[in-house]
Amino acid sequence: MAEEKKEPWLNYLALSTVILAVCATLSTFKGGSYSTLSVLSQTKAANQWSYYQAKSIKGYIYEIEKESLELDLKEREPSISQTAAQNLKERVDSYGKKIARYETEKSDIQKEAKKFEAIRDDAQEHSKIFGLAVIFLQIAILLSSVAALMKKKPVWYLGLILGAVGIFFFFDGFFLFL
Repeated sequence: MAEEKKEPWLNYLALSTVILAVCATLSTFKGGSYSTLSVLSQTKAANQWSYYQAKSIKGYIYEIEKESLELDLKEREPSISQTAAQNLKERVDSYGKKIARYETEKSDIQKEAKKFEAIRDDAQEHSKIFGLAVIFLQIAILLSSVAALMKKKPVWYLGLILGAVGIFFFFDGFFLFL
C-alpha cells in the first residue's frame, strides 16, 4: 500500500490549531471566572443596597418620631413640668443623633455598594471580551479543521486571520486596551 505524502504545511496547520484551541480554552476559563465574579459582585452590591434601604427605613422612623415629639413638646411645654420637658428634649436630641448616625452609616454602605458595582462592571467587560475571543477562536479552529480535511491552504489562511483576531481579543480580555 502506497503511503500518501503529507504536505509540510499541514504540520503548521496542526500546530496553529493546537495554539488556537489552547487560547480558546483559556478564554473560556477566564470568561467564566469573570462571569462568576460579576454575579458575586452583583449579589454583594444588592445586599449592600438592601442594608442601605433598611437603614433608610430606620432613619425615617426616627425622623417621624422626632417630629412627633417636637410637636408634642411644643404643644405641651407650657403645661408640663420642667423635668418632663427636659426628658422630651433629651429624647428629641437622642433621636437626632440616631438619625445622624444612620445617615453616616448609609453613606458608608452606599460607598461599599458602589465599589461592588464597579467590580461587577469591570468583570462584565472582561467577560464580554473573552466571549468575543472564544467566538473568533472557535471559528478559526473550525476553518483549520476544514482546511485540513480539504487540504485547502486559503481556508487555513482565513482561519489564521480569524485566529489572530481571537488572540487579540484574548489578550484584550486581560488588559482591556481597547
